[in-house]
Amino acid sequence: MIILGIETSCDETGVCLIEAKNNKLEVLGNQLYSQVAKHQEFGGVMPMLAKREHAKNLVPLLRKCLEEAEHNLTPTLPLTNGRGKKNFLPSLDKEGLREVENILIREPELLTELKKLLETVEKPAIDAIAVTSGPGLEPALWVGITFAQALSTAWDIPLIPTNHMEGHILVASLEKLKNEESPSKAKETPHFLIQKIKYPALALLISGGHTQLVLIKNNLDYKIIGNTCDDALGEAYDKVARLLGLPYPGGKIISELAKKEKLEFPNKKPPYPLPRPMLHSKDLNFSFSGLKTAVLYTLKKISSIDDKVKQEIALEFENSVLDVLTKKTEQAIEEFNPQTLIIGGGVSANPQIRANLEKICQKYQIKFLVPEVSASTDNALMIALAGYVNILAGKKSVIDFRANGNLSL
Repeated sequence: MIILGIETSCDETGVCLIEAKNNKLEVLGNQLYSQVAKHQEFGGVMPMLAKREHAKNLVPLLRKCLEEAEHNLTPTLPLTNGRGKKNFLPSLDKEGLREVENILIREPELLTELKKLLETVEKPAIDAIAVTSGPGLEPALWVGITFAQALSTAWDIPLIPTNHMEGHILVASLEKLKNEESPSKAKETPHFLIQKIKYPALALLISGGHTQLVLIKNNLDYKIIGNTCDDALGEAYDKVARLLGLPYPGGKIISELAKKEKLEFPNKKPPYPLPRPMLHSKDLNFSFSGLKTAVLYTLKKISSIDDKVKQEIALEFENSVLDVLTKKTEQAIEEFNPQTLIIGGGVSANPQIRANLEKICQKYQIKFLVPEVSASTDNALMIALAGYVNILAGKKSVIDFRANGNLSL
């Protein structure tokens, strides 16, 4: 089964083609455009700017993705007009063209570029299109959804709306195969084993918009058992980075500063101790707003904030985060007795968080699933995979649906 995945929930524009069968997955084409540089001057993601960038980049990324995958995609319809010149898709008559135009009526530039693509690219043998329907920034989501709806209409391909957070969970099940294990060597494309998740499973989702503990009772059966009461973890990292005068996004930079300080002074008592919010609460919820405020008030007491101070604050902040995540995750494991721990979301790329949670899994002798670092942040591979898993579970094609910025698992 060949699935086209489309991701536009925030500031990453992703298009990915996968071929999946049973428990094997091959990435035929994978394109990702990051808008980070566009949003840096604002210190965060600007929704309407993100929307415009998605609209500008979706067609070029799809074209590159199709070119990358050309060796494995066979057109299902003859597309010449008898004079050797390719036509607009034969399956798309005037009425169909009007439908596509109506779908993209508020995106004239995207419509123009999509028409050019449809006139020059043969219909690929794609079985379904999966697109992020939420959660995320609704203006950004809308661009991806309408683009997917237009493609679905133009190519007469089933459309599967997909939950962004579910994608973060499922992509952790991919285990990259070595080249010699790959079923085909005709072209070096990434091949993965889709590992079977042992249930019940526990997922810790940590990103710029979410901090959640999710109990997965069975395949695609989710129950949120812990949530953030205020800031998401990725948001807290970015806010603390801003307080320290560090560029956006701040998560990786804070982690690098913390690592440097820890290596230089492994047993040093923190000169600027910070709280561990909700560490001893009886529930599984999180709170990071107070931790950010504690950093703010700590910095106000320091007369000169040099690089050394920034390292010390970064290490204590990250240690606070690690203590809270570790305690809450262990609490959930002891309460629900899962057989698998999954972590996902952009912050799951943090090496220290990965290492700490892996130790927890060793302690409780449960399976640990974590995505490759490159697949931790928002991407279309996880959306294509989620589409495939949902199709196997019996989910039907839907063409008329809306963006839902607050969509829950």
